[in-house]
Amino acid sequence: MSETLRTPDALADQGLIPPEAVQALRPVAARYAVAVTPALAALIPPRAPDDPLARQFLPSAQELVEAPENRSDPTGDAAHTPVKGVVHRYPDRVLLKPTHTCAVYCRFCFRREIVGPDGAGNLTPEELDAALGYIASRPEVWEVILTGGDPLVLSPRRLGGILARLSEVAHVKVLRLHTRVPVADPAAITAELVDCLRVPRQPLYIAIHANHPRELTPQARAALARLAEAGLPLLSQTVLLRGVNDDPEVMAELMRAFVESRVRPYYLHHLDPAPGAAHFRVGLEEGQAIVRALRGRVSGLAQPTYVLDIPGGYGKVPIGPSYLAPDGIDDPWGARHRL
Repeated sequence: MSETLRTPDALADQGLIPPEAVQALRPVAARYAVAVTPALAALIPPRAPDDPLARQFLPSAQELVEAPENRSDPTGDAAHTPVKGVVHRYPDRVLLKPTHTCAVYCRFCFRREIVGPDGAGNLTPEELDAALGYIASRPEVWEVILTGGDPLVLSPRRLGGILARLSEVAHVKVLRLHTRVPVADPAAITAELVDCLRVPRQPLYIAIHANHPRELTPQARAALARLAEAGLPLLSQTVLLRGVNDDPEVMAELMRAFVESRVRPYYLHHLDPAPGAAHFRVGLEEGQAIVRALRGRVSGLAQPTYVLDIPGGYGKVPIGPSYLAPDGIDDPWGARHRL
C-alpha cells in the first residue's frame, strides 16, 4: 500500500474493516475526516476494531453518539483567538496554527470539527502575515507553539519560511512544534525537513504525540533519531484513552519507549470532551491510579505530568495523585510514613 486511506471503502479494500461495515461508517467519515497512512495501516491487524491502534485511527459508529458533556470547541480556542490562526490563552505564549491538515486523523481529536479536507484549511499569505504581525506586536509573548493541524505536513520551504520569520521577532525566545508525523509517516522526516527546523536564534522543541508503544516502530524511532541528532529537543504528548493505554503496564512500556527514543515524557492529557469521543473517556480517579502506578515502577525520566485542560478555555492544570496525607506521606508502593 502506497497511499493514505481516506474512506471506509478504502479501509475495507485493505482488509482493515469488514465490507459489511462500510455503509454504517460512511456518515462517520462524512462528518469527521479519515486518514490512515501506510505506516500506521501496516500496524493494524485486519478486522480488529478493539485493537489499540484501530481504536485510535479507524472510524467507529460510536463517534455519532453524542454525550451531554461534549463541546465542539472543548479547549475554548475561539474565545482566545485575536486573529485567525492565533490562540492567546496564556500571557507569555501563543499557539500558531498555520494549517488544519494532519497526516492522520485521530478519532478523539479535540479539534476534529475544524481539521481535515473540509476544515479550516491553511492560512492564506495575508492571514499568516496578520498572525505573525500580532505576535510581533505583543512583547509579552515569550514562546510560540506551532500546532494545528500538524505543521510537519507543510513543505519544508513553507515551514522554514514561517520559522525564519518567527526567529526575527526579538521577544520570542522559544519555539515549540506539535506533531504526529514521525510516528504516522516516518519517511517524511527527510534531511530537507530536518534542515528547515534548524532555527538560528531560538531553541525549537518538538512535542511528539503517541499513545501506544506499538506506534514507536523501528522506522519511527529512526525518524526521531534524525531529529534528535540535529540537536532538536524532543518531548512527548499522550492522551489517556479507554482501550488504548488505560493500563499501567502499557503506559509504562510507552513511557520507556519514549525515553529510549530520546523523547522526554512531558504531558499525559486527560481526554477533552470532544464530540463523538465519549467511548474513549477514562475517569479521573482511574487516571490518577495509572499515573501513581508508574511512580517507583519506572525511571523518573519516564514520568509524564497528568493534566486536564479545563473545558471552555480556562487553562491546563496538573491533576496527578497526591502522596500527602493528614498523618504522613505515602511512598511509591503505598506504605504510609510519618514526616
